[in-house]
Amino acid sequence: MERPLTQHIPDSGATLHIREYEAVGGYTALKKVLREMEPAQVTTLVKDSKLKGRGGAGFDTGMKWSFVPMNMPGPKYLIANADEMEPGTFKDRWLLEGNPHQLLEGMIIAAYAIQATDAFVFLRWAYKDAAREMRRAIADAYTAGYLGKNILGSSFSLEMQLHTGVGRYMCGEETALLNSLEGKRATPRAKPPFPQVSGLFGKPTIVNNVETLSWISHIVNKGEAWFKSLSYTADGGTKIYGVSGRVNKPGAWELPMGITMRELLEEHAGGMRNGYRFRGALPGGASTDFLTEVHLDVKMDFAGVTAAGSRLGTGTMVVLDDHTCPVGFVHNLEHFFAQESCGFCTPCREGLPWAEKILWSLENGTGVPADLDLLEMHTQMLGPGNTFCALAPGAMEPLQSALKYFREDFEQHIKEKKCPYAHHQH
Repeated sequence: MERPLTQHIPDSGATLHIREYEAVGGYTALKKVLREMEPAQVTTLVKDSKLKGRGGAGFDTGMKWSFVPMNMPGPKYLIANADEMEPGTFKDRWLLEGNPHQLLEGMIIAAYAIQATDAFVFLRWAYKDAAREMRRAIADAYTAGYLGKNILGSSFSLEMQLHTGVGRYMCGEETALLNSLEGKRATPRAKPPFPQVSGLFGKPTIVNNVETLSWISHIVNKGEAWFKSLSYTADGGTKIYGVSGRVNKPGAWELPMGITMRELLEEHAGGMRNGYRFRGALPGGASTDFLTEVHLDVKMDFAGVTAAGSRLGTGTMVVLDDHTCPVGFVHNLEHFFAQESCGFCTPCREGLPWAEKILWSLENGTGVPADLDLLEMHTQMLGPGNTFCALAPGAMEPLQSALKYFREDFEQHIKEKKCPYAHHQH
C-alpha cells in the first residue's frame, strides 16, 4: 500500500529537512515543472487528476485554479490554509511537522500554475513546533534557490512567508482568513467576487489546504492515472484519516481513499477499549453529522459519507461510546462553536449561545420538553443559506443528528431531571 504523503516522515517524530527531502526525490517535480511545463499544463494535470480539496469541502482543486484570470497584471497570491482548528482534527499537523518541504514544493508549483507572485502559509497559532519547522524550511528553500527571484534560473519568481494566526477557528474559513491576513477582523466576505478573482488585497488568490497542496509534487512526478489508482473509489489518492475517542489506538493513518468506517475503526484504531461500546461517530471532525453502527460499512469518501447523511469533512473521526453522554458531547461542541462565532451575522451570534444554553440546562436537570422543539428550530434557522458562512450550519450537524439518533437520551435528561451518565463520566 502506497503512502506518498507520509512515507518519508520519520517514525521518531523528527522532521524531514531539506537534504533528506532532496535525497528521496524532493524538488524534482519543481525542476520538471519549470523546465518542461507551461502554467496551464500544470493546472490541466491537477484538474485531470480530480484531486479534491482535503480541507473539508472537497472542491475540485484544478477547477478552482482554472478560475484565476491569467491576463490580469499585478500581484497574485497563493495561500496554504494551515489553520487546523476543527475539533478532532490533527492531520495537517502531522504533515507540517513531519515533511514541511513537501508542502512548500506543492505551494511553489501551485504558485507557478496560477503565476502567483507571493505565497503565505497561514498557520494555527497553537502549532508552535510546526511554526519552527516551517520557518526553517522556508529559509532553507530560499538558500537552495527554490524561492526568491528567478527560481532555479527560470523566469519565475516567488516570495513566501509564514503568518501565524491568533487562535481563532473562524480564520479557517477561506474569506475570513483573507480578512485576517489583511489585518482586519476575521469575518467572512460576501461572494461573489470569489477569491480566485478578487481575494487578498483585492487580487486573484487561491487558498488550498495543507494536505491538498502536499499532493501536487506527487501528481506532477507520477501522473493522474497513478493518483487515481491509489484509491478504492472515484475520489483519487490516499487520505489521512484519524480516530479519537475511547478506542485502543487513537491516531492518524494515510490510507486509500474510500476505506470503510469499520476498517478504520477496527483494523487501524484497534477497536473500542475494553468495556466500551461504539454508539456513533462524527466522521470528519466536529461539524459533521453523527453516523451510527448501521453506517459502519460506509465508504469514507466524499460521495459515500454524503449519501449516508453526513460529510467526509477532514476525515478525522470522533467516536462516541456508550459511557459518554451524547447530550454532554454535543453541548461541549456547541460551547466551542458559540465561543468561536465571529458575531458577524445574527443567526450564528445569537443562535449558537442559545442552543448551547438549552443543552446546558438539559445536562443540569432543568430542561423541559419544549426545549427539544427549540433545538430542532435552531437546526433549521441556523442551517445552510441563513448565515454568511458555514460555521453555524456546521455546528448544527452534530446537533441535528444527535436529536435524530439519540433522542431517547435527550428525553431521559428531561424525565429524570439530571444527566443519567453523570456517574460514568468522571
